[in-house]
Amino acid sequence: MAAPFTPAAESPERDIELDTAALRVLAHPLRLNVLTLLRERGPSTATRIGDDLGINPGAASYHLRRLASGGLIMEEPGRGTGRERWWKSVHRQSIHDPAAAPAEQREAGRAYTQAVAVAAADRLRRAAQEVALLPEEWLDVTAYSDFLLYLTPGDVDRMRTEIFEVISRYRHGEGEAPEGSSPVVLQVQAFPAAGTALPPAGGA
Repeated sequence: MAAPFTPAAESPERDIELDTAALRVLAHPLRLNVLTLLRERGPSTATRIGDDLGINPGAASYHLRRLASGGLIMEEPGRGTGRERWWKSVHRQSIHDPAAAPAEQREAGRAYTQAVAVAAADRLRRAAQEVALLPEEWLDVTAYSDFLLYLTPGDVDRMRTEIFEVISRYRHGEGEAPEGSSPVVLQVQAFPAAGTALPPAGGA
């Protein structure tokens, strides 16, 4: 849902290419998870989101207001009361391509990418808690895999593009999901092993 990169040529109208202001709004793992929850499950309230994410409604309400101020969510028209506001996502997915970002977005883009990684780890942790309860047909196809590859930045760029091309073939438009489907989280993560690609201490 919130992704560091998706090929812009394959982005439908309901996807948003993040500007600097939106990157700053989303540079918070919990806020990303609030937004992702709205995109996965549809409109919700601060109370419901708080229950789903294990936070109090006041904190959920704060993050909802911040997302709304960034134009990422909006109130659901004709729903709720003065004390219970319903919110919905405006877009299907957030897009940020660090390689194509202007120089002034670099700092905000780094903070956003870090938040995406932390939010993904939290979602994986919550999914792991449900593994023992999954129906057999889902357990049989669920994958939790990681691979150690020796690649150059160019190799990673090419592989990333190929992976996204495969993913695009399985993306259904709104209302086109096949019968028996369920929202499936596919996390694509490609990063240098910790401590192996940092510049030397004290110099570039």
